[in-house]
Amino acid sequence: LGTYVKCEKIQKEGKKMQSLQIPLSKLEKGESGKVQQLNISSDLRRRLLDLGCIEGTLITYLQASPANDPIAYRIRGSVLALRKDVSDQIFIVKEESL
Repeated sequence: LGTYVKCEKIQKEGKKMQSLQIPLSKLEKGESGKVQQLNISSDLRRRLLDLGCIEGTLITYLQASPANDPIAYRIRGSVLALRKDVSDQIFIVKEESL
């Protein structure tokens, strides 16, 4: 879909730094990012929040199924498989280096 959202962060020195929010589905294998927002409503949103998928949580792409849907992610020490339609609605800021 190509959905990207710009956001601003304030660094410790007081300078503004722009970062790019991307859908979780845009991560590549082995990459990580921190949750910025969930654009999901319904019971699924509550379930993701209960599993610890809240703002600031680190998520790592582990592996994809043979058809690339769903994809396994590590969230707070647990492995969670998410379909692409769900991961398209979770916005993250990609971690540059871990």
